[in-house]
Order: sequence, then structure tokens, then C-alpha cells
Amino acid sequence: MQRADDVRAGLPTQASRMAQEVCAGLRHEPKRLPSKYFYDARGSALFERICHQPEYYLTRVELALMQERLHEIADALGAHVQLIELGSGSGLKTRLLLSALANCVSYVPIDVSESALAGSVRELEREFPRIAIQPLCADFTQPFARPRPHPNARRRVLFFPGSTIGNFDTRGSVAILRRMRALAGPGGAALVGADLKKETAVLEAAYNDRAGVTAEFTLNLLARLNRELGADFDLAAFRHRARYNPMAGRIETHLVSLREQEVSVDGQRFRFAADEAMLVELSCKYSVPEFVRLAVRAGWRSSRIWTDAERRFSIHYLTDAG
Repeated sequence: MQRADDVRAGLPTQASRMAQEVCAGLRHEPKRLPSKYFYDARGSALFERICHQPEYYLTRVELALMQERLHEIADALGAHVQLIELGSGSGLKTRLLLSALANCVSYVPIDVSESALAGSVRELEREFPRIAIQPLCADFTQPFARPRPHPNARRRVLFFPGSTIGNFDTRGSVAILRRMRALAGPGGAALVGADLKKETAVLEAAYNDRAGVTAEFTLNLLARLNRELGADFDLAAFRHRARYNPMAGRIETHLVSLREQEVSVDGQRFRFAADEAMLVELSCKYSVPEFVRLAVRAGWRSSRIWTDAERRFSIHYLTDAG
């Protein structure tokens, strides 16, 4: 497995990088935590449960749209591609695309979790024996080594489903899209899922499911920090809150302190006031023209757009603007 961070080369370990980023976020005003740390083993399992909650439409709608337009998507991407997925989960959407692509020569799943990668690689190698699986352990939000090219690949295609692009503000989204363009290289392309704007009630319900799975998922971030960084967050002293900000066009998810308290993280102390809200995730929603403008800013050309009949979700085929 190719690794993007080598401790022997003097680069920070994942734990030390997490500690630096978490403490920097807690010193920020207002406080914030990086949402990428949601996905430990339990967080990933909880997110799978979220995807099956009746209020959480995103996964169902995107999957149905891919199934409906799969042949059109595969034709647009072309034959003999090297498919590179950011934040891979190797779920149904990935398998759909790999099965539909004509003579896909290589699949590069990029994920920060080495154990998650190892598990998905074993399954994919059994299911797609003719495709070279080239896992890369890296944090795609940070600079990392370019994946090894495949000698038989005619072009590189970046795959970024699930509206994960919405977890970044405008500057961050443009930066990720530019990094994707650099990875794709000349003649490359990208396939990006983006959630669309809709009624506030629908959006807020999706991030506040009645079963409380999303709240459990959010609080699990604190449990992970307790376990991996020796923090002492009292999970019972925080509550989940997700609200739609119509001016910014995004769901803003916070953990709200229920009382005055002090928390230790990596040997540092941080004070919380009662009702103080700590930002843990953004989920930006777009109109189709808004997302196209974002992609153009990053140097992409919008070549094809697919939406479901109710225009709840969009899939964008982006090509290098040259």
C-alpha cells in the first residue's frame, strides 16, 4: 500500500497532526473541530446507519441517479481510465461505476484510514480481478504524493461522490477542486456529487433524524478525541445541533456546551461557556449554477450535469479547461 506520510522522513504522525489541528480549532474564535475526524471505525459504522435513516435523502437520491444515468456517465468518462476516489468508502456507488466503465485499468482509493483501505482492497480485488487496485493512505485535505500512474491508462478521472465537497467553505472547496485538477492532469476529468438547495425543513430533518443517529455520530467525535488524544470531554455535557443557514446556503452542525466547563486536550486546557457552540461540520448546498461557478474558479469546465427529476441532487462531469 502506498503511503503519503512517512514517519521516517520526519513528517508528523497522524496522531500528532490530529492533536495540532484539534487544539488549533479549540483556540479559534468561535471554536471548531475538523469534521474529517468523525470517521473512526465507530463513526464510519454510525454514518452507514445515518444513510439508512428515512430523513437522510442524500445517499438514496445520489445512488438512484447514478443507477438511472450510469451508462451515460460511463460513456462520458470513456475507456481505459485510472479512477481515483477521494475519501473512498468502496460502497455501492464505487462498485456501480467500476462495473460500468469500459476496461477500467486501475482504481486508486485514497483514505486516511489504513485499516479501512485494507478491508476494501480485499473485497474489490475479489470482485474486480481485472482492475489494478492501488490504495493510497493519505489525508486528501492536505498535500500528498501523487498516485502512481498506470501504464495502460489513457486518462485519470477523479471521483468525489456523496456531496463531500459541501463539507468545505468556498475557499476550501475551490482548493480541493484545484488539487483534483492537478491530480487528474492534462486531459483528465472529475465526477463530483453536489447536494442541491431545497426546503429548510427537509434539510434540517436530514441532519436531525428522529432516531438520534446523527447526534450519536457527532458526539462520537468527542469520544474519539478522548481515546486517541487523552482528552476528557464529558459527552453528556454537550448536545448536537444542526441548523440551516439560508444566507450562507449550508447546514451548520455544532456541539453545544450544556454548562460552563473546562476540557483538557493533549495537555492543554480549554474553557467552554454555557450554551457555547463549537462548529464541527459544514454541509453546503448549491444551485446548479453556483456549483458550476465554483468548478470554473478551480480551472474546470462543466461538460455534463445530471440531476434527479425533483432536482434534489446533482452529479457534475468536469473536464480540464486547459
